[in-house]
Amino acid sequence: MQILFERPHLLPAAVAFAGVGALAVALASQYWGGLEPCVLCIHQRYAHGAAAAVALLALFFPAQSAAWRGLVALGALAFLAGAAIAFFHVGVEQHWWRGTAECHAPSFESGLSLEELREQMLNTRFVPCDEVPWALFGISMAGYNFLASLVLGLMVLWAVRMTAPSRRQAGGAA
Repeated sequence: MQILFERPHLLPAAVAFAGVGALAVALASQYWGGLEPCVLCIHQRYAHGAAAAVALLALFFPAQSAAWRGLVALGALAFLAGAAIAFFHVGVEQHWWRGTAECHAPSFESGLSLEELREQMLNTRFVPCDEVPWALFGISMAGYNFLASLVLGLMVLWAVRMTAPSRRQAGGAA
């Protein structure tokens, strides 16, 4: 973290790297690990993508300018939004509450012939949100995503605050 205080222009790149890294882990677990994502998993990916996108946009602004700080802070808020989605997902997995309508079995049109219903069922992709397909030490991927997103979001907010020009000139004390 010290390098980010000495070279604050690196902060957006670090945020983008974290967002892209989180997406890479999710995609690797899907395509190489065979873990199909549910709708809540997909929403968590959007948060990581948003964090990376706004951080990359911040690279086009002078370091520590108001726009730069705002965009990096938005990246932190995107991570925190991802943490909130992941926390909700953990609650669905643990059966603390019901998931969204998309988390439950899909509905099919009425009045279909048996063959049409079979065809529609075969062409409908569905992954339930309340099943844990993978866990390590009793923590699901959604649980790890919650922890990582929360820590990343809080760390980035703290780094934005600590790299403020007025805080750096005062030696970080306030």
